[in-house]
Amino acid sequence: MSLDVKNNEYKDFYTSIKTRIQSAQIKAAIMVNQELLKLYWNLAQMIIEKQESSSWGEGILEKISKDLKREFPDLKGFSLRNLKYMRQWFLYWNESFVIGQQAVAQLEWEKIFQIPWGHNLTIITKTKNKDEAIFYINKTIENNWSRNVLTFQIDSGLFGRQGGAVTNFKNKLPSIHSDLAIQTLKDPYCFDFLSLTEDYNERDIENQLVENITKFLLELGQGFSYIGKQYKLQVSDKDFYIDLLFYHVKLHCYVVVELKTGEFKPEYAGKLNFYVSVVDDMLAEKGFDKPTIGLLICKTKDNTIVEYSLKDIEKPIGVSEFTLTQFLPEEYKSALPSIEDIEAELEGGRVDGK
Repeated sequence: MSLDVKNNEYKDFYTSIKTRIQSAQIKAAIMVNQELLKLYWNLAQMIIEKQESSSWGEGILEKISKDLKREFPDLKGFSLRNLKYMRQWFLYWNESFVIGQQAVAQLEWEKIFQIPWGHNLTIITKTKNKDEAIFYINKTIENNWSRNVLTFQIDSGLFGRQGGAVTNFKNKLPSIHSDLAIQTLKDPYCFDFLSLTEDYNERDIENQLVENITKFLLELGQGFSYIGKQYKLQVSDKDFYIDLLFYHVKLHCYVVVELKTGEFKPEYAGKLNFYVSVVDDMLAEKGFDKPTIGLLICKTKDNTIVEYSLKDIEKPIGVSEFTLTQFLPEEYKSALPSIEDIEAELEGGRVDGK
């Protein structure tokens, strides 16, 4: 009997087989990586202990490297440089974790074997302390970061910025929800990927953030889904426009983002509170979506003024700063894409609620 390969039943069956194989491949790759890193750890420990108990100096590393490469010509990773990295890696972590001392230490220590070797080297060479290193290990595992993304996040100082926004979340959200919401926001946001003239305004920033939406979403963090810019809200017979609107899939709520090029002013909080209220009533699905969150990103802020401004605000709002490090010469300003160009580029994957 001939088989009709176009049959949906076969397609579903084949897809399940392919998914199973891919899952096994991923698990196998993870296991290979873990075994390799454990080998590196054990080699480093053996070398360090031997150097400490004998008169062997640094020259022994070069000899070990040459002998291993001769003995295992098809295996990579035994260069003199990599042996030194193994030793550096072992010493970095051996000072922090006493293996088997306690369950928490054991759990944290085992995570170093869950990320690739290159990621491990990036973390130990770029972080300032063990807490920061553990933070980036956890984030790499959680978000499946590539090495380039990991490097970018370290260089942009994510560890110091995460959860740094001034908010009223603890008073306006349930404790479980507020803790996650607080950790979702940063301060400051790094917009170094933008190219602006020195006389930029809110619309310039908004347009370029949308133009660079992939980088912007990376800076916002995992879970943000872009909905639209200048999102129209109609209240009574008047139209209002939100700078940027997102939905956060982990928080299960809308996030209203307003941009200001200057210093924070108390009246900004009132306007954002209004936008959040409208989104809660007109867009959020009752019984499913959590309370909408407002995020105001401005050039500078006085934290005390922000705290007083948010004290009696009814809706959950956070305020952060943004940083820029580069500007375009004025003559290149006209070369920036128009609003129409940006909207046309994003139209295919945009959800604008219309």
